[in-house]
Formats: sequence, C-alpha cells, structure tokens
Amino acid sequence: MEKINTWYSVALGDGMWSPTISAQIEETFLPLFDEAGKPVDMAVFTRSESEGRLHCEVIAYFSPAAGEVAEVFDAEPCEKPFRAGLGLLAGDPNCWGFFFPEAK
Repeated sequence: MEKINTWYSVALGDGMWSPTISAQIEETFLPLFDEAGKPVDMAVFTRSESEGRLHCEVIAYFSPAAGEVAEVFDAEPCEKPFRAGLGLLAGDPNCWGFFFPEAK
C-alpha cells in the first residue's frame, strides 16, 4: 500500500476503557491538526465493533493525513473504513463529505 493513501486502525478496548485512550488521541491530534492548518483530510474516526464477541470493542481509524498521530498509538495499516457506524473523534466536521462523498 502506498503510504500517502494508507489508513490506520487501533483497538481502544471496550466502552469502559476507550474514553481514556480517545482523550489521549485527541490531545495528540489537536496540536498537529492546528499546526497543519486544520486540513479537511486529517481526521480520526471511531466505531464500536463486536465481530461476534459478547462485548464491543472501540476501534479508532486514522486517515492517511493523520498518520503521524497513528504512529504514536501503534496503529496498524488498514483499509479505509466503511461509513456506517463511524463517529468523528477529531478533525474538521466537513471531512465527512471529503471521505464519504457517496453518503450525503
């Protein structure tokens, strides 16, 4: 995969633990986002996923432009996530149309 188009993901744990790590991601992301000029293509999304398990696990998805933040949290390369069920953790709210133009 070409690094410029690579998305990243990391498991944040279940619903009890994920808010702490989510806050750490936001704290790391925001200064870099500001420094970069708040680009619309720099974002972090989250989604609760169960994959057949009893408890859901929260997964964070980092856009390619948020790769520097992804590295801090040891996120692994992944495919671009599907839009369904995603929530924006950090980034410009206008990023939805940028990343998911088909879901207007």
